[in-house]
Amino acid sequence: MRRSLSVEVADIFRQYGPDYRKTHHIPINQLRAMRAIEICRTAELGGHVDECDTCGSLRISYNSCRNRHCPKCQFLRKEKWLEARKQDLLPVQYFHVVFTIPQELNPIALRNQKVIYNTMFKSVSETLMELGKDPRHLGAQIGFINILHTWGQNMMDHPHIHCIVTGGGLSLNGNRWLSCRKGFFIPVRVLSRLFRGKFLSYLKKGYDSRELGFHGNICQLQESEAFREFLKDLYSQEWVVYCKPPFKGPEMVLQYLGRYTHRVAIGNHRIISMKNDKVSFLWRDYSDGNRNKIMTLDTFEFIRRFLLHVLPDRFVKIRYYGLLGNRNRRAILTQCRKLPGVIGVKTTNKDMSETWQEFLLRVCGIDLMKCPFCGKGRMLRREILLPQRCNGPP
Repeated sequence: MRRSLSVEVADIFRQYGPDYRKTHHIPINQLRAMRAIEICRTAELGGHVDECDTCGSLRISYNSCRNRHCPKCQFLRKEKWLEARKQDLLPVQYFHVVFTIPQELNPIALRNQKVIYNTMFKSVSETLMELGKDPRHLGAQIGFINILHTWGQNMMDHPHIHCIVTGGGLSLNGNRWLSCRKGFFIPVRVLSRLFRGKFLSYLKKGYDSRELGFHGNICQLQESEAFREFLKDLYSQEWVVYCKPPFKGPEMVLQYLGRYTHRVAIGNHRIISMKNDKVSFLWRDYSDGNRNKIMTLDTFEFIRRFLLHVLPDRFVKIRYYGLLGNRNRRAILTQCRKLPGVIGVKTTNKDMSETWQEFLLRVCGIDLMKCPFCGKGRMLRREILLPQRCNGPP
C-alpha cells in the first residue's frame, strides 16, 4: 500500500513533539534526537541557494541535522561506509548470524542500555572468536562485523545483533587460510549455549557490582533471591541464534549490509498516514508468514516507541573484530590475500579531495550539480543561508 500523502517522522515530531515533551520525562539524548529530526533540512539549520548557469532557476537547499537517528540523514553516511568496506572484503564465503536475547531481558535493557548493549557485544564477539579458534570447528582467527539493532517491525524493543562473519579464517600460526565447510559455519545450538552462558555470567557480574538499575515494574529484581530465580529461568531457556545460508558472493555482502547498517527504528517510506491523532505504518508480521500489515498507533505511542531506540550518546553500534578489527586490519587482510585459497583483490586509495557531490555521482550516479529544471545547465552557488536562531529544546 502506498502513502496517499508524504508523511515523515519529522512531521509527527513537529506537530506532536511539543505536547509530548510537556507530559513525559525524556532523557537528554532523546530530546536532542527529537530536536534534530524536527529541524532537519529546514531554514533553522541554514543552507544555500544555487542558480542554474543556463536557465537562471534557483534552488534552495537546507542543511541536514546529521543525527544518526534521523531517517533522512542515513543515505550518504551509509554509502560512504559501504565504500570503505569494499577495501576489507575477501573473496571468501560470508555468513549472516543473528544473536537475540530473550524478551524477559528487554525491561532491564531499556533501563540499562549502555550496560546491556555492551554486554551483548562482548558476549557475541567472545562466542564467535572462541568457537572460531576451537579446532573442533575451525581452528582459525575469523573476522566479523557486529551491528546492533534494538527494534522489531512493530517498533517495540527487540535487542539483537547482526553479524557478518567470514566463512573461514587465518590459521593460528598465520601461514594458512582455513575455510569452513561449504554452506556450513558452526552449529547454532553451540553458538546459542555459549552466548547464553557468557551473557548471563556478565549480567550477574553487573548485578553484583551494582552497575544495573531496577526501576518501575522490575524493582523486585533488586532482591538477590528474585534475581537468582530470574537467572535460573533464563539459563533454562534455549536462546535464539540464527545462522543464514552463506551469501552468494562477497559483492552480495555489501548489498546486504546496506540494508542493515544505518537503519533507524522506522523509515519514512513505511509511514502511511497521520490523522486524528494516530499514525499508520507498514510492518511485517514474522509470526504470520512474514505478511505485510498495517499498524495504527496513537501519536504519543508512536513517539514513545521511536524514542526507545535512541542510543546513548557516543555509543558505537557497529563494531569490528578479529581479522576485521580496527587495529591491524589493513596489514592482516593484505597477508590473507597472499595465502592459497584467497585470491587477492586490488584495493584503491580514497581520493581525499573528492567532494560529497562528486562521491554521490561516482557511487550512485546522482548528479546534484545538474539543473533539475532545464536539465542542461549546472547549478552554481549563489548565496549561503545562515542558520536561524534555535529556540527549541536542547
